Amino acid sequence: MKIPAAIDNLTKETSSTHNTEVLPHLHHAAHINAAVRLLRIGQVVSFPTETVYGLGGDARSTVALKRIFQLKGRPTDHPLIVHLADAAQLNEWARDIPAAAWKLAERFWPGPLTLILKKAAGVLPLVTGGQDSIGLRVPAHPLALELLRAFDGGLAAPSANRFGCVSPTCPEHVRDEFADKLPLVLDGGCCRVGVESTILSLVANEPVLLRPGSVSITALADVLGCHPRTQNTSSGGIRAPGLLSSHYATRTPLQIINGPGLWLQIDHFHSQGVRVAVMILDLSILEMSHKHRSHIITMPSSPQAYARGLYRVMRDLDCGKYDLLLVEAPPQTEEWSAINNRLQRAATKETTTGDIQYDSTQFSDSTPWHHPGRYPHR
Repeated sequence: MKIPAAIDNLTKETSSTHNTEVLPHLHHAAHINAAVRLLRIGQVVSFPTETVYGLGGDARSTVALKRIFQLKGRPTDHPLIVHLADAAQLNEWARDIPAAAWKLAERFWPGPLTLILKKAAGVLPLVTGGQDSIGLRVPAHPLALELLRAFDGGLAAPSANRFGCVSPTCPEHVRDEFADKLPLVLDGGCCRVGVESTILSLVANEPVLLRPGSVSITALADVLGCHPRTQNTSSGGIRAPGLLSSHYATRTPLQIINGPGLWLQIDHFHSQGVRVAVMILDLSILEMSHKHRSHIITMPSSPQAYARGLYRVMRDLDCGKYDLLLVEAPPQTEEWSAINNRLQRAATKETTTGDIQYDSTQFSDSTPWHHPGRYPHR
């Protein structure tokens, strides 16, 4: 297969502007070679993982790292996760690696677990956010692994979206997000996990869960022999992706409502002229009256299926048709912890005095309300 002309040209002249090339879901060597050629000259490409699509650049290249921060609008003190082809590369990026790290890697890699370890000498400060620690993982997607093996190095790869916004789980999401600002998107289909990796710190003597994901705290404890302590924010601790109070956010304000009061809230907002979309669990479908049907998306009752479709549904509803997204609160159990974490951060807005949840009293009786702090609708 011939390498697209736009890709070939970019490897010769990086200052040119080209439309994004979305290379289809074929494990063809030409696709990987095109991506590797771009990465080796400091360009940034998007590739799939099992969790979300990543915005990948050479983790040893200051040029590539600066480009990642520029594209995302990400603060440079916010660390990046480095993706590796194999656990054997850990020694190139981390030092003083505890035995627990090797056990966890053997059990969960390739897979959706990021380990925070003490960084090795020579790791660039842009990767670590100026900290003495680094986040590392081996993704469980065949296209990502093929790319990493061909590149033969670490790829810093945050989610391929604007900072603080909803992560992409399909190649179309990346294209919508960055239009012609990316030279290449490798199409690996839709991500099978759908939410970001679990993040576990092993920097101190006590393991610390920084971000819940599909690798549960119970599964971690089975390997560690103890339950990790949890750290929910970056305040006073290690800074890691996904710890800001407001994150994974739609442009349209989002509220989480407990099931018993959901329909009263819907009626309340409708009476005020507020255009509402609702995400409910299918177990509550019997409570739904006919007049609400056109405004409702039924989510799966399985946490795995719910996570897989969560960001796609959030993006679909964040289209400018609605003033408010209401989400029926999922169960407060361990298997739903990653979903609850993402929804709670999506429903939080930053203020000068701290983080507050959206308040229904902000909606007037006559005018649909739009939060001025959010970006304009797509």
